[in-house]
Amino acid sequence: MIQNPDPGDQTSELQRLRQENERLRRYESALRGSQVSVYTQDRALRYSSASGPMFGHAADAILGCTDDEIFAQGAGAALIALKREVLTNGESRRGEVAVEGGPGPRWYDLHIEPLRDGGGTITGLAGTVVDITERKEGEAHLRLLLRELTHRSKNLLAVIQAMARQTARHAGSTEAFLTQFGARLQALAASHDILVRESWYGASLEELVRSQLTAYIDRHDSQIAFAGPAIALKPEAAQSLGLALHELAANAARFGALSVPDGRVSLMWERMAAHDGDGLSLDWREELGPPVKLRRKKGFGSMVIERNLALAVGAKVDLDFAPHGLHCHIVIPPNHIVALR
Repeated sequence: MIQNPDPGDQTSELQRLRQENERLRRYESALRGSQVSVYTQDRALRYSSASGPMFGHAADAILGCTDDEIFAQGAGAALIALKREVLTNGESRRGEVAVEGGPGPRWYDLHIEPLRDGGGTITGLAGTVVDITERKEGEAHLRLLLRELTHRSKNLLAVIQAMARQTARHAGSTEAFLTQFGARLQALAASHDILVRESWYGASLEELVRSQLTAYIDRHDSQIAFAGPAIALKPEAAQSLGLALHELAANAARFGALSVPDGRVSLMWERMAAHDGDGLSLDWREELGPPVKLRRKKGFGSMVIERNLALAVGAKVDLDFAPHGLHCHIVIPPNHIVALR
């Protein structure tokens, strides 16, 4: 006797299928959002399923293909070796592998599981793959930044150590040392503030001048006039020139044009013509100050202005203690000038 199917059973099965289909849709949606691709392969490493794009190929394009066919010239050797290890040992593995190709390697995070039949025989693989190239590039960039930071920190400490040693050598007392060394540290910090704001790309010369001479510029009766085209200096040149400007201003405030109410300082700069070297020419001129006395012994300020600029950036410095006022002419080579962004 043939019995008709129970309508209730048919309804239950239909509901089960609908629920399963809904779960699959949510599963696929979650995979798309997570950028994780799920795949299966047979023992020959031929792809039998793929939930989404992998290794720069659409899912449909890799079905039926092996890894050797997808990756040309052995680019996927590390990936294939990891999968064959799972087939041999029957144990799941996870690893990060690089695949050469294009402008640079692509990095992938793989999780691989062996697939077994009812008898426990390994019939293939199931796994997930995530493209982690951006993360790897970010890690490499961070390592580069840390190395650069370490290098610059060592250079900065060397500069500070030299400043402390030379300041102590020329200061007449502990109080004078603390005052002069503190001012020089502030000048160094001002240059660094500009460089940090510009991600250590370079420093605007005008901004550098303002940062070092702000105590004399931002006054109602400013005694300093400055002008020049928009120019940016590389970090090392900005740091060295910043210290030189500080020393010029400090010297003028103690002995030169800035030590008297009527004294005047002009600071002008220009980009030299190509036939003259294409560098930066900067002029510091003092007028109407006390008569200049040529010193027999050069202090730390003169050393910073003359020797430090020459050694650090190959600048040419002409420091003239003329009786009517100090004149300092500085030429910085073009390789220390950067294009403004």
